[in-house]
Amino acid sequence: MKKVLILINSSGGLYDFRNEFVKALLEKYQVYVSMPDDVKEKELAAEGCKIVKTAINRRGINPLEDLKLYRTYSKMMRTIRPDLVVTYTIKPNIYGGFAAGMRRIPYITTITGLGGAFDRKGIFLRLVITLYRMGMRKAACVFFQNEENRSIFRGYGITAKKTRMVMGSGVNLERHHYEEYPTGDETHFLFVGRVMKERGILEYIEAAKALHSDRVFFDILGYCDEDYQDMLNELERQGVVRQLGFHTEVHPYLAAASAIVVASFHEGMSNALIEGAATGRPVIASRISGCLEAFEEGRTGFGFTPGNGQELIRAMEKFIALSVEERAAMGRRSREKMEKEFDRRLVTGEYMDEVGKILREQG
Repeated sequence: MKKVLILINSSGGLYDFRNEFVKALLEKYQVYVSMPDDVKEKELAAEGCKIVKTAINRRGINPLEDLKLYRTYSKMMRTIRPDLVVTYTIKPNIYGGFAAGMRRIPYITTITGLGGAFDRKGIFLRLVITLYRMGMRKAACVFFQNEENRSIFRGYGITAKKTRMVMGSGVNLERHHYEEYPTGDETHFLFVGRVMKERGILEYIEAAKALHSDRVFFDILGYCDEDYQDMLNELERQGVVRQLGFHTEVHPYLAAASAIVVASFHEGMSNALIEGAATGRPVIASRISGCLEAFEEGRTGFGFTPGNGQELIRAMEKFIALSVEERAAMGRRSREKMEKEFDRRLVTGEYMDEVGKILREQG
């Protein structure tokens, strides 16, 4: 059996958003997963994956740590001798891709978003471009989740043998099945994601301060990734927001919401948005690539300029003014869009098509 090695920075991300792909691989190949945590280790191992623990500092920029990661990946590939390497997220993409390229192992990379890296200037931006060029240049295929990200890479001369476009990770339409819209006259906005500046938490809080009432509520689903915990605790004490914490199963919270809020500055493709839409909920979303593809202005949700708290407030006010029937209709259209365009089975098929081509070429 041929061997496929998957490099990731989060077992939860692999299991929650790409498990259908993993299971499709397991039907034909031996699958090794390199990951830093044990959040979904038992589940992946039970499915048949061979787990390799690999420490990763996801947000660190220590060059010695990154060199160690590259060497770890290179040694891993020498030991496992995979026929194909699949990488997700920045550090596995760069250092795993470079290691696979140096060992002449075909590899597939997915750009799940650029974050704020390409907003920087000067030496930092040049370093990012150089690292991406190193990691991508020998890739058999790079999957992008929106056209803007692909255009940025082309503009900076970050190239690969081939690129393909997919609708993010897609959405599991059974796991996130349609739910009837909540009745009643309350409005529950739900912020889903890590609590950090680039996810738009400050604009969400600005809107919460302006609009919260005994009939309009602002919930936060996700863990605090930056130094906002004391502020959130105080706002919760004042009744401005409610913290729901981090949960691996988000569907019940999506179902209970009136609208899902995605206020990010950058996205590859927003999983929170497409999961909320699949559940049958309208969205309030940033007008950015990675969100624009997944909602329709006035039909499935309302958009606003990221970083602009006043625009977010106006979008929420438009939503609050809708009747329950109008909101429910918007939610139904959201679900229909997900069924037509974002079914995860379609995305899995795109990946398996590329994997099959590469491994068949090896003989």
